[in-house]
Amino acid sequence: MAQKIPATVVTGFLGAGKTTLIRHMLQNAGGRRIALIINEFGDLGVDGDILKGCGDETCTEDDVMELSNGCICCTVAEDFIPTMQKLLARPDKPDHIVIETSGLALPQPLVRAFNWPEISTQVTVDGVVTVVDAKAVTEGRFAHNVAAVDAQRKLDENLDHETPLSELFDDQIACADMIVVNKSDLLGAAEADTLVSKLKSTSRDGVQVVKSTMGALPVDVLLGQGIGAEADLDARGEVHHHHHDDHDDDHGEEDHHHHHDHDHDDFESFVVTLGEIDDPAAFSEQIADVIRAHDILRLKGFAAVTGKPMRLTLQAVGPRIDTYFDAPFGAMPRQTRLVVIGQAGLDQAAIEAALKT
Repeated sequence: MAQKIPATVVTGFLGAGKTTLIRHMLQNAGGRRIALIINEFGDLGVDGDILKGCGDETCTEDDVMELSNGCICCTVAEDFIPTMQKLLARPDKPDHIVIETSGLALPQPLVRAFNWPEISTQVTVDGVVTVVDAKAVTEGRFAHNVAAVDAQRKLDENLDHETPLSELFDDQIACADMIVVNKSDLLGAAEADTLVSKLKSTSRDGVQVVKSTMGALPVDVLLGQGIGAEADLDARGEVHHHHHDDHDDDHGEEDHHHHHDHDHDDFESFVVTLGEIDDPAAFSEQIADVIRAHDILRLKGFAAVTGKPMRLTLQAVGPRIDTYFDAPFGAMPRQTRLVVIGQAGLDQAAIEAALKT
């Protein structure tokens, strides 16, 4: 059976930085062919136009599909599923699909749609990424411009206009596999760390909370989570049940502060080289312990196992580790090489020492 195409759902309020994060991802796709589904609301497809102009050969204009009827959640059968079927029917299938929800659309119904038989055998939810405005959330506003969010909400008569933004925010956090605390540079270091700790304590076990500036997240951190969220709906159910799933658009999504290149200053990576290992299971447990102790986001690489001609591939998302033998070493040196990725400030010496123990 063919491997399912992974899809990442990006959600978050108006102005949190979803479009900026996606644009950065496209510009650093590393050769991945990424298709986008943009969940617009209203007559102006601003986000679609911005993203179509990304200029990256891995994301052509034909790879951007816009849902013009607004909320995906309310139009699954007549809009989202046909769009997905059209995308999956293409001979040049994408390596990854990214879906940007409109700012007040709840992600849970969208994740649930991946169980529809028309697409369930072909695509899986790699992960749900919730982008939050660090400064706004710290100040209890949840969005940079609350008036703009409410104005968008009032344009749709189907919405419950009385639902507090805090409840919608809780639902987006409840569904997340990764929470991106964007615009963290607008907070002091202590404030940012406090917000990260608070979000970790109020989210499900295993949810990764990362700080970013201008949505500059390494693609290897953002994609490849391998969650299969559609099979885990009970754990990410709506905290608050709404008669209608709310939505708006992200017009004016640009971050409302200085625009300069941050690249990946908030993240770092390094390679650890080891010799052969004797026990793959024990080594995986050791890696998981090191990841937990040092809050490592991703770890990937290959291991040489004593007596085995094939190299062992390791991929870790947080402490969850997948391993499999993939190819003979051939002329390659029989050594173990691991790439460690995390937020800036990793204790490289301590991590190397713990892995070499």
